[in-house]
This record gives sequence, structure tokens and C-alpha cells, in this order.
Amino acid sequence: MQPDGIAAATVASGHLSFTPAQRLTVIVLCALTSWVAQRAAAVFHDGVRPFLLDFVQGRSTRRATAAVSFGLSAGFVFGLGAPLALSTGVLNPWLVFLPTDVLGLVSPKRWLAAVLGGAWGAVVVFGVGGANSWVHELPVDFVTAMQQMATPILYLFTLFPVLAVTQQFGRLRGGLCGVLELALVVLSLKLWPKVFPGSIAMAAGVLVLVGLALHRDWGRPTGPEEDPEEDPMAGLFRAGAVRLRSHLPLLMLLGAGVCLLCQEHVFGGGEASGFLIAKGDYGGAAQVDFYRAFGFIPLIATTALASGAYGIAGFTLVYPVGYLLPGPWLAPAAGALVFGVEVLLLSWAGRALGGLPSVRDASGHLRNAITQSLQLAILFGSLAAANAMGGGPGILVVGGLYLFNEATGRPVTRMAAAPAAVIAGGILLNVLYWLHLFTPAAR
Repeated sequence: MQPDGIAAATVASGHLSFTPAQRLTVIVLCALTSWVAQRAAAVFHDGVRPFLLDFVQGRSTRRATAAVSFGLSAGFVFGLGAPLALSTGVLNPWLVFLPTDVLGLVSPKRWLAAVLGGAWGAVVVFGVGGANSWVHELPVDFVTAMQQMATPILYLFTLFPVLAVTQQFGRLRGGLCGVLELALVVLSLKLWPKVFPGSIAMAAGVLVLVGLALHRDWGRPTGPEEDPEEDPMAGLFRAGAVRLRSHLPLLMLLGAGVCLLCQEHVFGGGEASGFLIAKGDYGGAAQVDFYRAFGFIPLIATTALASGAYGIAGFTLVYPVGYLLPGPWLAPAAGALVFGVEVLLLSWAGRALGGLPSVRDASGHLRNAITQSLQLAILFGSLAAANAMGGGPGILVVGGLYLFNEATGRPVTRMAAAPAAVIAGGILLNVLYWLHLFTPAAR
């Protein structure tokens, strides 16, 4: 389904609504993820995972670790997770899983972690949905305006492999990759109008990057093999792998829950995939999140092996699996199988990545490119939303808040600053309307 066409009710209205089964899935999964985080067996935020090693080994307190998690996560929850959920009508991991990281780590008892996590799940499915309906009744409907973010995010996100190739292999190869992606987008629009045109282009770009990285690694002269006993990380990775395997049943249960949530099509694992799921393009969403995973697998694998704590979404491969399953009954088994295979292959993945330095570098460049492309897309989309809800004054307020955040050292992370500014700007414009100082465009 082509992303510019409004084909699903969730996109046309942006309303968050859930069936009883979907509500139960979210509440139970939030309770489970909080319980898992309390045991330091898994967290969602990649930046928190390295700190868990000190916590597990007793060199850091629970309160200090929870404070780190809150500091790294709060901006994404309120600046990115909530705005994206309100604008798409689809949940996302920043809104669902980052708070349960904090709630689990701060809880001294496991039962309390489960209760707090379940309570957050209830807030998400009842509170956010209610807030969404209320906002749509305001004179300045900034939630509907935020749907303007969809096209910039979908199309600019397509370019992240081009940026990664350019950064790692130079302007010539990057330019050729860009020409290839543009040609594939044009052909897709012409020949396959019902398919998201960025899917094939992204696939080609990622294949180009991986192919160039493997070619460089395979052509690299090999030196004498190092003694693994001399590698200080080898022992740490072995201990981490043992700890992860000891939690294998729990992690497989976690994979079952995440996969079920994805299969219910009320959850998207990324910025772009959320908009695609809202439009009913589950195949496009699966492709986007599958390609995105290439940038994070090495990071997740190394931090998991070093800390002995896994990711709440694993390698994130469970996302596309869940989107594509035909029914909910297969999802728990599929998710458990995906997580089981991932955990058992972690040690092998760590060793394989150790011998492929260019592939490791490619992963880092992919992550940077994803961030760069999304920052630009979200900024453009937020300004388009500002224009839709308030014209020039809307752009002034939203752009001004974004620039103020930049000038004050980015207290809100750049990725989340623009959507947060749209919400703050929308609230301000509604206040000005009630004071008879602003007249919104007719809806």
C-alpha cells in the first residue's frame, strides 16, 4: 500500500483504540518487561545495558542504576514515544518499554516491579487513548497535524544506507548508491504502486554496504591468531553468555510476548514502521525494521555479552516476524523460538564480529546514518505539522522552541525535541485561542 494514500482508519483519525485482548497483551507485557528489568536480565535502552554489569556485580546500587536509566530515557518517552503514538495511533517501544526499564530497576521487589509495569501498561492503553480523543476535540488539533510527519520520515529514512556507504567508503560509492536508490524508488512508484517505494531501495542500499564491508574484510591480510586467553574481554563475554543462558526460559517468554504484541498490529518498532503499520502496510513495516536491525545487532550482541543482560526486543528481528504472522496463535511460539536462537548464538555472533572489523564499522555507520536521517525527517515533519496547525505562528512557536533547546545545550535530545515542541506549541496555541489571541485555520 502506498504510504501517501490514507487507507486505514487509524491514519485518517489518528485515534488510539484497543480491543480487550490488545489491552491485556500490553498490560501483561509491561508487567513482564518490568519484572525482567528488575532481575537485570534485560532492558530496552542500549545505553543502560553496560551499566547493569556494575549493578549485577555489586559495584552500583539499584537506585543509581535506575537514575541512569531515567536520565537516558525520559526525553525519548515524552518527546518521541508519546508524540509518535498520538500521531500514528500505533504504540512504540519508547513509550512502552523505556518506562518499564526504569520501573523495574527502581523496584526493590520483583512483585512490585510487575505491579508497577502492569500499571504503566494500563496508563498506556487507557490514559493515552483518552488523551488522544480529548486532543482531537481541541480548537487546534495538533495530533492530526502531526500526521504531516509521516512522509518526511518514510522517505528520508530510505536514505540511511546511502549515508552509511558515504561515511565508510567515500563520496563516489555513496553517490552511486544514492543514484541506485533513487532509480529503484522511481521504478517502484511506476511498476509497483501498492508497495512502499522505499523498501526495495533500502534493501539494495543495505546489500551494497554489507557487500563492500565483506569485500574489505575478506581482502584484508590475516595475521597470527591471538591467544584468546590474552583477550581480557573473552572471559567477560563467556561469563555474560553463561548468565544469558541461565535466563533462557525467561527470555523466550519475553520474546513470545513481544512477538504477540507485534502481530496484533498496534505496535511498531521504529519511527517509520509505526506510520506504515498505521496505514496497513505490514510488509513494508517488516522490511523497514528488518533493515534497521543490521545497524543494531553488533551493538546489542556486544553489550549483552559484556553485561549478561539482553535487550527487551532482542536483536529486534522479532518485530518483522510478528508483523507478518497471519494470526495470534503462532506469535508466542515464533517469538520464543527467535529469542531462543538469538541467545544461543550470541557467543558465535561475538566471535564472528571479532573477525569482521569492517562489518562492525558498517553497523556503527548505519546507526549514525539512521539517527541523522531521522533527525532531519522529524524536524521537517514537525515544522510541517506546525504549519498545518498554526501557519506562520505555529512555525514560529515550534521552530523557536526547537532552537531554544539547541541554544540551551539540548536538555531534550535532538531526536525528541521537535515532536515535543509540536505538542508544547499546540497547547500554547490552544491557550491563545481561548484568550481570543489566535484564530486557527478552519478544519
